Amino acid sequence: MDSAGPLRVGAAVRRRRRALDLTLAEVAGLSGLSSPFLSQIENDRARPSMRSLQRIADALGTTAVQLLGASQETRTIDVVRAGDDSGLDRGARVRPVVRGRHQLHALEFVGEHEADREFRHRNDERIYVADGAVEVEADGRIHRLGRGDSLLLSGGVRHRWRSTEPRSRVLVVAVGDHVAVLES
Repeated sequence: MDSAGPLRVGAAVRRRRRALDLTLAEVAGLSGLSSPFLSQIENDRARPSMRSLQRIADALGTTAVQLLGASQETRTIDVVRAGDDSGLDRGARVRPVVRGRHQLHALEFVGEHEADREFRHRNDERIYVADGAVEVEADGRIHRLGRGDSLLLSGGVRHRWRSTEPRSRVLVVAVGDHVAVLES
C-alpha cells in the first residue's frame, strides 16, 4: 500500500520534548499553545495545523519538517500519490512528498501561503513553482517567481516566501538539518 495513512506527529513531539527535558507547561509557554492541546497532540487525539506545528517546532528548537519526518516510518521506496491527503493542514493544503526521516525533505504547498516567519536552514533548499507565482525575500532582496521558475537558497541564507496567486502550487525541497554537509 502506498499511503501512510493519517499523519501522527504526537510521538515525535513527545520524543523531542523529553529529549530537551521540557514539561508540557514549558512548551506551552514557549509556543503560546495550551498544555491540554499539546497533550492531545502528543497522544494523537488532536491534529495540529501547520502553523501550530511550526510554533511547537520553534519551542522545541527544530522545524515542522523535522517533526513530520520523525513521525513517519522511513521507507526505501515510497510512492506518494497525487490524491494523498495525509498532510497536516487541509485549509492551507500542505503535503509531505517525502515521508520519513531521510536526507531530503520535500513539501508541496497548494493555495495561499503567507510569509509569516523567517527561515534560516543549515543546509540548502530549493523552491520550485509548479503553478501560480510566489515572492521570496532572501537576504533582503525580493525574488518574484512564476510557473516553472526555481530558486536555490544556500544553507544559512535568511528567507521567507509567500504565494502571490491563490492557486499557486509550490514544491520546497531541502537537505535535512540532521545531515552535515561537509565542505571539501
